[in-house]
Amino acid sequence: MQAKLRKIDHNLIKLLGERISILSKLKPLSVQEQLSDVTSLLAKFGVPDSVWENIVISCVATLNTVCTSPDSLKPRRVTVVGGRGAMGQFFTQQLFVAGHDVSILEKDDWNYASSLLAEAELVLVCVPTEFTLDVIRNLSKYLAPTTALADITSIKTPIVQVMLEHHAGPVMGLHPMFGPGVKSFLSQKIVVCPGREYNAFQWLLDLVESKGGKLIVCTPEDHDQIMIAIQAIRHFCTFSLGVFMAEAGIDIGLSLEFSSPIYRLEIDIVSRLFAQDPSLYVDILLASEERRKTIGRLTSTYSRLADMVAQKDKAALIQEFEGTQSVFREEAARALKESNYVINALSTFLAATEVEQRSVCHSAEDSVSET
Repeated sequence: MQAKLRKIDHNLIKLLGERISILSKLKPLSVQEQLSDVTSLLAKFGVPDSVWENIVISCVATLNTVCTSPDSLKPRRVTVVGGRGAMGQFFTQQLFVAGHDVSILEKDDWNYASSLLAEAELVLVCVPTEFTLDVIRNLSKYLAPTTALADITSIKTPIVQVMLEHHAGPVMGLHPMFGPGVKSFLSQKIVVCPGREYNAFQWLLDLVESKGGKLIVCTPEDHDQIMIAIQAIRHFCTFSLGVFMAEAGIDIGLSLEFSSPIYRLEIDIVSRLFAQDPSLYVDILLASEERRKTIGRLTSTYSRLADMVAQKDKAALIQEFEGTQSVFREEAARALKESNYVINALSTFLAATEVEQRSVCHSAEDSVSET
């Protein structure tokens, strides 16, 4: 049976490759158009709609990479400072797979800094924010005037400024808007903050886009301003919820047994934050006075709303709800569509996990019975 399953898998992969190839040559087809004419066929063969929908969406998504592959590749010499860290490993892997000559400089390698940095065409700094400024100052003396220097930290204004001050060559600030858990650039966003000689980084930006990544170009100042909402406020909310649930002694595992998919996703986000390096998130919260003040205003909003709840002021709470509702109304359709897909995908994943767990339990029971 396993051999038969492998044969089916090989045939499916071949057919999916053909499907993607044909899609790339057709005028754009919506996902709904690709689903509408197979409903009865899915039912006939017992294939859930969600399985086929995921296949169709995945095939469409690959067109982001298939249609934008670079025509040619010139291998570059790259040194990733902090290349064994979580994000450093991601960029090292992506650059290596793309055919570039990648070296790694870690904190214990500074005796070799001259050889690792002097010949590099790109030096990419992937160290924690708290060390980035000092690292840039230390490595700049080894760089050739033509070496492109970039960083990937979540704070841009002071770091881009230091790179410009200490390196006379090409400078760019980058901020990947994703964590180390992703497997590729597909549909991932990277903020690009030009510093000097933008064209020196064009091959790197082309690589990101060729793999389906999205580039957002802005000034370091604009980046830091919008990150107050995207990072500081959001992480503080997540951090606060986790601290509260821990202090309240809530049984997270038991709560998941009763939970809706939305609650599970929220707990996943909280758990994901607390599974990572605390200094990274604390640095994000404390990065600037403006971030700290904004978090203070957020806590004031919490207090104001909590007072309404304590006073059972239903009218005031509804007024707050409706006033805020108008701000988010334009995004409602998009949010429902995206969140519904995430919920359905999570439900499918959980169903598969349950099957795997039952299989493991049955295997364990069989082993016990044999002994």
